[in-house]
Amino acid sequence: MMGAPDAPALTTSAREIRILVADDHEVMRMGIRNLIESVPNWSVSAEASTGREAVELALHSPPDVIIMDITMPEMNGFEAAAKIAENCPDVPVIMFSLHLSEDVMGRFKTGAIRGAVAKSEAARDLLDAVRSVLAGGTFFPARSSERVPS
Repeated sequence: MMGAPDAPALTTSAREIRILVADDHEVMRMGIRNLIESVPNWSVSAEASTGREAVELALHSPPDVIIMDITMPEMNGFEAAAKIAENCPDVPVIMFSLHLSEDVMGRFKTGAIRGAVAKSEAARDLLDAVRSVLAGGTFFPARSSERVPS
């Protein structure tokens, strides 16, 4: 039909979404960048190879979302997320790691950590996690509710 208004989703998603990627493996950062930048209006605004660098970048220019590995030099992902949360409490962190054990999953559901995705999961899970935290929600593996004590 002529003159039909645009769908609201088209107008609200026009703002660029800035994502900081923190992982100590360059090839992983490159893969995440390619995945993120395949989504219209999403970009990787910064990359960090250490936890300390992630904190510095986040505090200098807060992104909309942070995707962070747990095991990194200088400062692990949990420590970095806590420091970022002190100064940028509205910036959600998605932990992206091979290490999603019961103990680790229990530590995710605190503070700025609003999501977790295993590196072994499908690429769409990482994109779904970003969408979820951008909408104010959380994203944790379904099986975590069975493994993490309340």
